[in-house]
Amino acid sequence: MYLTEAEWHVMECLWNKEHLTGREAVSELQEGMGWSRSTTLTLLRRLENKGAVSSQTNNGLKTFIPLVTREDAALQETEDFLDRIYKGSLSLMVSSLTEKKALPKEEIDKLYDLLNQLEEG
Repeated sequence: MYLTEAEWHVMECLWNKEHLTGREAVSELQEGMGWSRSTTLTLLRRLENKGAVSSQTNNGLKTFIPLVTREDAALQETEDFLDRIYKGSLSLMVSSLTEKKALPKEEIDKLYDLLNQLEEG
């Protein structure tokens, strides 16, 4: 599932609080992003239609709950990016990133550790 930049902001609010009423989401995003009530509610509806968010109404208050974790959304975005830009090749991406900018030894060590872990199991 692809999330727009604006949808990511809404999801971040939900991931941070887990359950938000529409009013709370509007208040947080108005303060943080300067968005209007209708913009926030439209984005919540869009996320609900995508299956990223569910809502419940209790005593007239609509509460929104994330259905996808931050980790799952980030993984999906990363896979989409890798497929779209590098035709699914992680090595091509790493190669192009390291050609223009030297990696610090600490990052190289982390990559070696990761590769060793993947090779072992």
